[in-house]
Amino acid sequence: MDGPTCATMGPSIAMSNPPNDLPGEWDRLEISERAGAVRFAVHVRPRSSRLTVVGVRDGALDVALMAPPAEGAANEQLRKLLARVLEVSRRDVNIIVGVASRSKLVEINGITPDVAKELLSKAKR
Repeated sequence: MDGPTCATMGPSIAMSNPPNDLPGEWDRLEISERAGAVRFAVHVRPRSSRLTVVGVRDGALDVALMAPPAEGAANEQLRKLLARVLEVSRRDVNIIVGVASRSKLVEINGITPDVAKELLSKAKR
């Protein structure tokens, strides 16, 4: 314990990841892959003041939507947001479970889990 212990601790304290890189948060997003598509849970916050990807909450993607939950407006806005962020067409974004709920299961065709996490992390504000 004697000697230059403090001198060796300096480099380990420095950040090795860029400030916008949040690997821990995006590793918590539970994404499954099946038949050329990915599936993951989404928690929706309708009637928010902004339209954005908030982050990851309890293994699900947390999304703020400006649209109200009435008449499918929030679902349609979610499909548009995910299509834009994940660089796929809107027809490739499907809500599998939870059409009338804030908790949803979505399926995105034509994308891999790694690409999905990368694009979602870039979209977070």
